[in-house]
Amino acid sequence: MMDHILLTELRAARRSCGQSQASLAAKLGVKPQMIKRLEAGVGSVPMLVEAMAALDFQLIGMGPGGTLSEQLRGCRQKKGLSLETVAKRTGLSRATIASLECGRGSVRSLLCLLTVIAPKAGRRAPERAYWGAGDKFDRDSRFTPPDFMEHIYAAFGEIDLDPCAHLLSPVIARRRIILSEGGDGLVDDWSGRLAFMNPPFSALLIWLKRAFAQWQAGNVQTVVCLVPVRSDSAWFHETLSPVADIYLLQGRVRFLDSEGKGQPTPFSLMLLTLGASTEQRMRFASLVPGFWMTRAPDVAVSSLTA
Repeated sequence: MMDHILLTELRAARRSCGQSQASLAAKLGVKPQMIKRLEAGVGSVPMLVEAMAALDFQLIGMGPGGTLSEQLRGCRQKKGLSLETVAKRTGLSRATIASLECGRGSVRSLLCLLTVIAPKAGRRAPERAYWGAGDKFDRDSRFTPPDFMEHIYAAFGEIDLDPCAHLLSPVIARRRIILSEGGDGLVDDWSGRLAFMNPPFSALLIWLKRAFAQWQAGNVQTVVCLVPVRSDSAWFHETLSPVADIYLLQGRVRFLDSEGKGQPTPFSLMLLTLGASTEQRMRFASLVPGFWMTRAPDVAVSSLTA
């Protein structure tokens, strides 16, 4: 069947979250083959809905409603179309269309229905800060600049692993796990003394949980993460903050885009470390403006101190 825009944007949404088919499948508790088939237009609507929810994938160009089934029904009714009329135009049975409007049926039938009643349906852009109007489809392709990385090398030493590396990234590491080359830092085991990651910000919590799990398992001795200052999740407060050392950066880092041009973040950043020594933290503080938060092991919420 011809690739529908919904399938194209579903794949794009997964990749922008820094997830492979295998990692998304693990998150949903299914086999990777099911995600591969789903992205090819083969599978059930309930599975599609689960994948869309996991990727924060929402549709526009539809009818009113909080769920996909409600949007389908609302779109048909808004156009004043009966089930019989839509059945004739799509070649689907009346029962199949009614089933889709109840959240059941196959993805193949859904795509056929969308082609007729919502030909302009597409993905709603996630609600987040953009780094430029022209970058919405490449919002995670931002790379830590070499001058900032020099401070990382000087403070923490040579990097053994970059678990979410990119072919265009200037980060120097003995081992780089690159999604486009078949690697997946959310699935592959980490290793080495020091791991550094500047993860896809759209999947920040997923990557932080992975970093914590690999450090806790002893696969890496120290993890250094350059990430936005986001501490709204319960997991961050209850599990991560009691064991992590957090350095709030002063000013904004000018990340590089795919063309090598610098652009500062529209939000504040922090360096989050696991297993870093006092000497390493002191060296970093002497090189980069900012301050380390005071970590109280027995208190869930840290206090700030200069």
